[in-house]
Amino acid sequence: METFNGIIKTIDGYVWGIPLIVIIMACGILLTVRGRGLQFRHLPQAFKYMIKDDEAGPGEISSFAALCTALSATIGTGNIVGVATAIAAGGPGALFWMIAAALFGMATKYTEGFLAIRYRTLDKEGHFLGGPFYYIENGMGTKWKWLAKAFAVFGVLAGLLGIGTITQINGITSAANNFFASKTAFSIGDNEITYATIIVGFLVTVFAALVIIGGIERISQVSQVVVPFMAAAYILFSLMIIILNITKVPAALAEIFRSAFGFDAVAGGALGSMMISLQKGVARGIFSNEAGLGSAPIAAAAARTKEPVRQGLVTMTGTFIDTIIVCTMTGLSIVISGAWSDPTLEGVGITTAAFQSGLPFPPRVTAFILMICLVFFAFTTILGWSYYSERCLAYLTNAKKGVTAVYRWIYIAAVFVGPYMTVEAVWNIADIFNGLMALPNIIALVVLSGVMARESKEYFAREKHLKKVLDKSGG
Repeated sequence: METFNGIIKTIDGYVWGIPLIVIIMACGILLTVRGRGLQFRHLPQAFKYMIKDDEAGPGEISSFAALCTALSATIGTGNIVGVATAIAAGGPGALFWMIAAALFGMATKYTEGFLAIRYRTLDKEGHFLGGPFYYIENGMGTKWKWLAKAFAVFGVLAGLLGIGTITQINGITSAANNFFASKTAFSIGDNEITYATIIVGFLVTVFAALVIIGGIERISQVSQVVVPFMAAAYILFSLMIIILNITKVPAALAEIFRSAFGFDAVAGGALGSMMISLQKGVARGIFSNEAGLGSAPIAAAAARTKEPVRQGLVTMTGTFIDTIIVCTMTGLSIVISGAWSDPTLEGVGITTAAFQSGLPFPPRVTAFILMICLVFFAFTTILGWSYYSERCLAYLTNAKKGVTAVYRWIYIAAVFVGPYMTVEAVWNIADIFNGLMALPNIIALVVLSGVMARESKEYFAREKHLKKVLDKSGG
């Protein structure tokens, strides 16, 4: 097992090396410039569109439902476990780089949502299909279809072996183990499997199967109920920690800044410390909000709207909610508590210790609260990514129903076996597929950025003109 983990870690180091980090950040900066900073200028309008559906537009689900489906896939273990592992490995500065990447990532996410609607197609059964494979093929031309297929392959693998299944169920069972302190049933190498892991893993698999078999409509129905409620509850508890420890916040912010630029490293190690912090922050940030991965536009393509710009704005709010709000809350709680520096803790254990330190509840109650939040977050991520990876497979197989039906059961099987893999191997595998998935998508975003810039400018000009006309007429 140690040899396997070592190989996976080496591959992860190559995939998530400096070149890919530079590419992702550069893409976000480029799209911010070409979009004239629209993620900052039009954020209030984006939230308005988020709750106001475009009833006149074609599509299968509301823009809010599409956003909730996307958020169901993004608000997961990355917000609770991913932030903790990033700070533990890269120091508090990882949170700074996570936020910085998200600010530029909002422009990336906007462009993904825009292109999803701009180049989506309608199949014979009346379903709207979209995502990177369609805007690569329809926007860049059929000669680039090989790139679209490469994205689809990586998307299937990411969903099946990484971000969609193993990491999520592993996070759920880890939280259950921390709470129940269950006895060991058996061991796989150095990995001890408890009775809680077996029972919780089985139950989550069963409930996931009941929803996944129902397809996008059932997934969106569950997501619209669970995601807003659990996100609000988690933010409330995180805010409570920050408010109750408000005197420690300035010192925590200063520590985050110093760590981000290596100022707290020993002499000569500042640059190395900064690069580790940057790498872990960006990697975990991308894992959490998925800006640049090309996953969210798969759900966005089903939204009821006739305006690509409108859906682009709605889509980018997902990154703001996921990282700027939820991940920041988690990260501040961890830095304030100092739990990240405890070498005996890893993954969800770090966040649990932070919440137990900051909340005025008995440790047992706090552990239960965090476990429930993590279970629901991770569960909805399993659902969202089942749809994403299924759409990728449908593109590769021309939407053969038999293949899709078999894949759903394979996906459910991956959820079932996920708890029996080690934490380090799980996260490294997820990082690898995330990185490979991002490359084809980023190429398409850069190539088609001119379309986004031109049509976005025209849309906002029309909106501005219409507002002036209405103001003059008193409407």
